[in-house]
Amino acid sequence: MNATTPKLSRFPIPELKDLPDDIRNTILAIQEKAGFVPNVFITLAHRPAEFRAFFAYHDALMLKETGSLTKADREMIVTATSAKNDCLYCVVAHGALLRIYAKNALVADQVAVNHRKADITPRQRAMLDFAMKVCLDSRAVCEDDYVVLHTHGFDDEDVWDIAAITAFFGLSNRMANTISMRPNDEFYLMGRVPRK
Repeated sequence: MNATTPKLSRFPIPELKDLPDDIRNTILAIQEKAGFVPNVFITLAHRPAEFRAFFAYHDALMLKETGSLTKADREMIVTATSAKNDCLYCVVAHGALLRIYAKNALVADQVAVNHRKADITPRQRAMLDFAMKVCLDSRAVCEDDYVVLHTHGFDDEDVWDIAAITAFFGLSNRMANTISMRPNDEFYLMGRVPRK
């Protein structure tokens, strides 16, 4: 890293060799799959117990096989609500995943700026309307919100998923902002240009 390269985090970045075996193996597996290590893995490894808890809950929410939310829907929730929380890391990283899962180079920028003007389905718009309410004013969630979501084909378990993803990434957004976690450069072009 030269003098002009910003730090990945304001907190210490552990050396891979110094990490517990399970965390080191997780990071190496991600590197093998993605071709690089997303900075969230390296920065959160600063606290191993919290790393394990964070990624266990992340995976339970984002990799689950049940419910009607697609991977693109889940990443859309993260991208839109992270933008409301001004989280550069999550907007860039999850926006990249959204572009890939949706097979749409434009959608992440659209939902990050204004999901109501984005080229998405009415169902996705209702999903994001609810996610924004959870993000910005969860105390106001009421039965009417469930009625609207049910008319778009979501069941109560889907509503839980939307709320849980929004809430979990609210934590993630706040930590990323607090520690000044930088997005990897690789994320900026993912899903925008054809892979080589």
